Amino acid sequence: MTGKSLCVGMLAHVDAGKTTLIEAMLYLSGTIRKLGRVDHRDSYLDNEDQERARGITIFSKQARLQWGNTGFTILDTPGHVDFSSEMERTLQVMDAAVLVISGTDGVQAHTETLRVLLERYRIPTFCFITKMDVSFRSREELIDELQAHLSPACIDMTQERTSLEENAAMLDEEAFELYSKASSLSDDYLKKMISARRLIPCYFGSGIRLDGVEALLDALSLYTEPSETTEDFGARVFKIARDNRGKRLTYLKITGGSLSVRSSIRYLPLHSSVPLEEKISEIRLYSGVKYENAENIPAGGICAVLGLSQTRPGQGLGACPDAEMPVLEPVMSYRLLLPKGADPGAVLPKLRQLEEEDPQLHIACQEETGDIQLQLMGSIQLEVLKKLLSDRFDLDVNFDPGRILYRETIAGTAEGVGHYEPLRHYAEVHLLLEPGEPGSGLVFDSCCSTDDLDLNWQRLILTHLEEKQHRGVLTGSPITDMKITLAAGRAHLKHTEGGDFRQATYRAVRQGLMQAESVLLEPYYEYILEVPTEQAGRAISDLHSFGGEHHAPETKGTATVLSGVVPAAVTVNYASEVASYSGGRGHFSCRFAGYRPCENPRPVIEEAAYNPEADLENTPDSVFCAHGAGFTVKWNEVPQYMHLPSVLHAGSGKPAAGSSPVSSQRTLSIDEKELEAIMEREFGPIRRRQYAAPTVNGKAVHGAHFTARKERLIIDGYNLIFAWPELKELAGEDLSAARDKLIDMLINYSSYTSRETVLVFDAYKVPGGVGERTSSEMLHIAYTSENESADLYIERLADEIGKDERVRVVTSDSLIRLTALRAGVLRTSSAEFIAEVKDALEQLRASPYIETRKSDSSINAANVTERKRK
Repeated sequence: MTGKSLCVGMLAHVDAGKTTLIEAMLYLSGTIRKLGRVDHRDSYLDNEDQERARGITIFSKQARLQWGNTGFTILDTPGHVDFSSEMERTLQVMDAAVLVISGTDGVQAHTETLRVLLERYRIPTFCFITKMDVSFRSREELIDELQAHLSPACIDMTQERTSLEENAAMLDEEAFELYSKASSLSDDYLKKMISARRLIPCYFGSGIRLDGVEALLDALSLYTEPSETTEDFGARVFKIARDNRGKRLTYLKITGGSLSVRSSIRYLPLHSSVPLEEKISEIRLYSGVKYENAENIPAGGICAVLGLSQTRPGQGLGACPDAEMPVLEPVMSYRLLLPKGADPGAVLPKLRQLEEEDPQLHIACQEETGDIQLQLMGSIQLEVLKKLLSDRFDLDVNFDPGRILYRETIAGTAEGVGHYEPLRHYAEVHLLLEPGEPGSGLVFDSCCSTDDLDLNWQRLILTHLEEKQHRGVLTGSPITDMKITLAAGRAHLKHTEGGDFRQATYRAVRQGLMQAESVLLEPYYEYILEVPTEQAGRAISDLHSFGGEHHAPETKGTATVLSGVVPAAVTVNYASEVASYSGGRGHFSCRFAGYRPCENPRPVIEEAAYNPEADLENTPDSVFCAHGAGFTVKWNEVPQYMHLPSVLHAGSGKPAAGSSPVSSQRTLSIDEKELEAIMEREFGPIRRRQYAAPTVNGKAVHGAHFTARKERLIIDGYNLIFAWPELKELAGEDLSAARDKLIDMLINYSSYTSRETVLVFDAYKVPGGVGERTSSEMLHIAYTSENESADLYIERLADEIGKDERVRVVTSDSLIRLTALRAGVLRTSSAEFIAEVKDALEQLRASPYIETRKSDSSINAANVTERKRK
């Protein structure tokens, strides 16, 4: 194709005339020499046996045509509501769309669904009202209906040019001002309005008679521009299929750069954090069932490639991001009934192939029973799937009657905590769960400070939130309409791995749901019910019995039209019932309208008989560590064990601010001589040996009673300085002076209390630092070496000597407090210790028998026993 290249999607309600219009476009462009017809089962794009038999489009396909200087790739999409997910996937790659509307039926239920999707994806849209050769309605009436039900921006482009420009000028202030000045609107400006969806051009005609089709092609060529592209390579996957030889095809739109045969593509497979790199072995340009090979595809092009084994619809490759999650989703779940003797384990991989092509199937296998569940949009899709399984895999299957897919949300705010700490693993996650607006789905966010948890861990937690379909605790149904915020979290410098946060995140969601007030939601449909007027009473009575709502009835010739919302559960077979009691003159159509609270949830919950605590794959419990081994803590006891404070004010349901971590304390025992040996190794010989036996005239007196010192402290020096207001202020002027003053006070404190103290100062950023150790009888000072943080030093020392209850770590640093907990030692916050020191020094000053000491720098030389470097 030469000149400008465009990708144009064709969308319509089923039976609106879309396939016939595409046939006319291909014929007028010279792509085909003979017009096919849906009723003759020989149309160009409906080439599958099931499509020809049913007379509907089931699978999206493409055709290529040249019109003047514009090359078009036409994407034909299914019109039946059961195959809406297939249609929605193609929206992600369109430069423009043609919304085909039947001149006899006007705007139908699914037409409004398409309007919502086109708005969501911001796709420039043209309307073609076909079947005007048999319509009893005027253009003016149809335009009024389009403006009322689709958009006020719908303008008849076939009217006289002056009227067209006047009507377009009334759509917004900018157009009105321009028209007021120039008395006209140029084609370039109209193109700008169409691109911004401020104008929706409408054309009239008949596909079967070729009326108005040339005008539509001219307008698409004149008023549409290709989507913006990037210099770097990018591509969007919009479809997975297999050719007649079973080869896997990945359909792409190139969004940047270009793609060549033998190019290497690096991407992340589904549910994997390990990138996969594969080469493109073949590029195909399809038009109907035929294709031609290409060596290179530029930006903007549509193609199918071979060589990619684990891509998925909606996936972005290269510089292209992944697509948004689809709006349309199934509302029914069916159990697959296999032939007698069939092995579910052998069938499941075959079904996974179909799930690759249609991810909305959501195939799941229950390991306990071997049951296979699939999610489908409706009965027509179910019949198509049965035939597909038979044709492709020679599987003769059936399905049970199916059940409605419910959803769950929450009524109020809750905090969820997940902790995962088997031996040599660590992660803790605190999530804030809040109810969202109806239809908002799941929204994920973070308000956690990067000072508390590194950004890379936060991103990983958000990824884990998004990657899984989290289940509610009432019926095990997926949750929705909720905002989940990462409020706090902790990692360990040495022991945390990526999988630890996956476990902690999943458990936090479930633990929060167990505490929240859950609400069961059921799917609703917006419907349009058209029946002969004499049967309107029956229709209204049915809707009332269904618990549905309807607007004021409208008259359409000899028919009455009702519209409103109704629970999806009652509509499963209602279309057939309407056709039956109306003698085929009635018509019931509906579209998904989101989820609402279930009117009578108790029977649904009882029938589900779901036990959330027995669902081990979605456990709300946490794993903690003690005595070198992990142990499980039930969800309702987690707050008593968690290492971080709650992110909610007690009883208020609001986030807490400025609270300090509160952790439990645990102790173990160790031989005192081993502890003394470690201290001597770190700080040199101790002047007064604690474990030497008493001596008389220089000889040891064995068996004599002596008392060991009661407690040793390990203090995070700089943390204590900046937690002490007076020292913090002094440090702002002279850090060395603040350090010296702290040392002075700790010399007096440790001497008075007989508590041997290790004071650690973080010097890991000092270039070339090799570390320094200074000791007196009661106070030992450690300056860490370059690239050795105080966290690591304290953790190592506490791990070696921290199995005794007389060892205590002093800090308000949450990470160091965490490592102290792992080492089994006691922990004291800096604020608590400051009060303890002040109290001890006050008693010391009040004593008439004790004189306090003062030093001039690090430690008075008279008190120093040894200084050594590491």
